[in-house]
Order: sequence, then C-alpha cells, then structure tokens
Amino acid sequence: MSRPQSVPASNVRIRRTRALLREALVDLIEERGLDRVTVGDLTTRAMVSRAAFYRNYRDKYALVEQIFDEAMAEMIGDHTDDRTPGERWAGFFRHIDSYHRMYRALLGRKGSPWFADRMRVALADMTTGHFPGDSADGLVPTVLAGMFVQSIVWWLEQERPCPPEEIAARSARLIRAVIESDT
Repeated sequence: MSRPQSVPASNVRIRRTRALLREALVDLIEERGLDRVTVGDLTTRAMVSRAAFYRNYRDKYALVEQIFDEAMAEMIGDHTDDRTPGERWAGFFRHIDSYHRMYRALLGRKGSPWFADRMRVALADMTTGHFPGDSADGLVPTVLAGMFVQSIVWWLEQERPCPPEEIAARSARLIRAVIESDT
C-alpha cells in the first residue's frame, strides 16, 4: 500500500490540484471506466498541467490508491485510537459516503477489477488473524473481505438507502453470523 503524501495545510494550490484531479477522475471513470482513462484525460478535465499531476502522483493508479489508503487509515486508526471495530467500520463507510461517486464508479460495471481486487486484499489483510476459526489458508479473511466489498457495492448501487452507521452495523451483523457459524 502506498502512503498518502502529506500536504501542508497552508498549501492551497496542492490541495486544489488534488481536489480537481479527484473530481476529474470520478467523472472520467463514470464516462469511460478506469482502464480507458489516461493522465492526459485527467489533466485536461481538471484543467491542470501534466507537471502538476506528476508532482503529486506517479500515475492514475497512485491517485486512486491515495484515496483508498486514506479510507484504510481512517478505519484502522493508530495505536492511540480507542474506537471499537464497529466505530472504525462506520468511519470507513463515512469515507465511502464522502467519495460515493468514485467508489460506485470504481466498483460498478465500468469499474476496475484492479481496484476491486486491491480493496478485497487490503480488507482481507486487515482481518487476518482476528477471528475465531481463522485458518492458515486465509479462507475466512478472503470470504469476509468479499462480504465487506459486496456490502459496499450493494449500498452504493441502492443509492445509499441508509446512513453509513446503519449499513456498517448491518454488514457487521452479517459478518458476525458467518464468523459464528464457522466456529
């Protein structure tokens, strides 16, 4: 996982460039799908120079990774984070909600198998070793990650019919039921 590049709060130009590129990315994914989006398309749509793009990202995948890494960092927290797993999961859904157009585009019909796989792997890695019945072959984390992603996809495809906290709680109950049936 690449680390999000920190931006000094005072650097308005960098924050503006990144916001414009993110918005352009979402628009273009919705229109064409991630695989058909080029850096040139992004810079033209965002009305920023290629040099500005490359000062911030190595390629379009780095842009997508940064957004996803921010979501994972929100969910995982740090060693001083005293939130419960449920609160962290709700925070992850709040992030998804904030970028719902991008996630719906990346995980939808014109989406990116690369991104969906990356999300499943990151979520599986996060859950490895944390559940009863978790075996060395990785079956439980892999199945749970698939359930996490499908919960997100369902919620987005249904136009987010409930608040992030509710879908987080509903998906957590489903996942708990699977875990309990495995023990």
